[in-house]
Amino acid sequence: MRTLRRALLGACAVLPLAASACGTDAPAEPGSPAVVRLYGSDGNMSNSFGDEFAEQPGLLAGMKGTSPLTPLAADFRSRLLDVDPKLQDFGYSAEAYDAVVIAVIATELAGSTEPREIAKHINGVTTGGTTCETVAACLGLARDGKDLHYRGVSLRRGGFTDAGEPATASYATLHFGANDRIEEGKTEFVGAGDEASTTRAAAPKPRRQYGRDSGAPLKIGGLLPITGSLSFINPPMAAGAALAIKEANAAGGALGEPVTWVEGDDGTDPAKAKATVASHVREGVHVIIGAGASGVTRVVLPEVVAAGLVLFSPCNTAADLSKAADKGLYFRTAPSDLLQAKALADVILRDGTQKIAIAARRDAYGEGLAANVKAELEKLGMAGSAIRVVTYVPSEKANATIPFGPQAAEVKEFAPDAVLVIGYAESASVIKQLAATGLKLGR
Repeated sequence: MRTLRRALLGACAVLPLAASACGTDAPAEPGSPAVVRLYGSDGNMSNSFGDEFAEQPGLLAGMKGTSPLTPLAADFRSRLLDVDPKLQDFGYSAEAYDAVVIAVIATELAGSTEPREIAKHINGVTTGGTTCETVAACLGLARDGKDLHYRGVSLRRGGFTDAGEPATASYATLHFGANDRIEEGKTEFVGAGDEASTTRAAAPKPRRQYGRDSGAPLKIGGLLPITGSLSFINPPMAAGAALAIKEANAAGGALGEPVTWVEGDDGTDPAKAKATVASHVREGVHVIIGAGASGVTRVVLPEVVAAGLVLFSPCNTAADLSKAADKGLYFRTAPSDLLQAKALADVILRDGTQKIAIAARRDAYGEGLAANVKAELEKLGMAGSAIRVVTYVPSEKANATIPFGPQAAEVKEFAPDAVLVIGYAESASVIKQLAATGLKLGR
């Protein structure tokens, strides 16, 4: 496969840029500006992101990108819509659902709400033993003291690694249409990762313990981006978490009592997230679901660990979090950006890209993913001189104007045939400023 990609890249280097084999449909008109293909990543490839372009409709037409996404069954979507009929997107809904379900099952296996005991069982829930696919079936096995492995909505192949994250993942290639909405008919799915990296550590034996000594009820606190620049991806995650709580409690809850959800906002802001964590500690929360942004998690993780709680994110993707100093208390159902970088590089090269600019937010997510995509492109044969990375200081306000003028001018002068924008809602400002330079963004 690598040889094929190198051959494709080499062929595109000698063929005219307009050749259809290299990703364009027709030659540009003489004297017209060349079309620059626009790419995005999981932080901006959603219908809700399209709402940022109401005053410049159609600007996203042709934008393509990747996001961790499993083909979702119609039944799961229907159950989510029962929770929130206004959902526009489903990104990270499965990961949020699975994070809550895994935490509940681990609590049942641990026989205790003590967070460190729950943490010992989380990886084991995803590997070994009898396969179960629903929270009711898995809780039934756990109550019978049986070893099990959960195969949920997002976790279909392999299990968690020793670091407490998926060994494999499914990515979707998404396309924006002329109405700044994702064209679902064009969505393609590809697997990534290696099942062999699933942990081989033996899971602890289940403990049956109920009543006063168990510490029930289990309290799960939210640390999701209800506000801030990631707020547009919160609705599907909130719906996924709420659905998991609902279905777990319908199946008997954990340790004989209903699971309690304690709302909490990370604000896509470290200060706000730290205040929420402190509130959860006072409330006696055992497991925290979040944070949304990888950079926010990096800031609050030491405080969560100091409090001895479990932090379980459905959407953190920064690669360096795999090695975080977490004392075994941090987990995520979202895959590392090492996997997304491979998927993005594949999409970019298949379109025949020869020269690309990468505009990334200056934080763990943006800089980390940009570096990994650059490395993957170079591995597959693109020269380092054909890749230009520029960064910007993000605002945590959803509709903020980012000071990106100098970087936009640099991108235009670089004259790429593609631009990858890595950011959250604020990256709409970046795209608008790129277009304002005269770059013709499109397919």
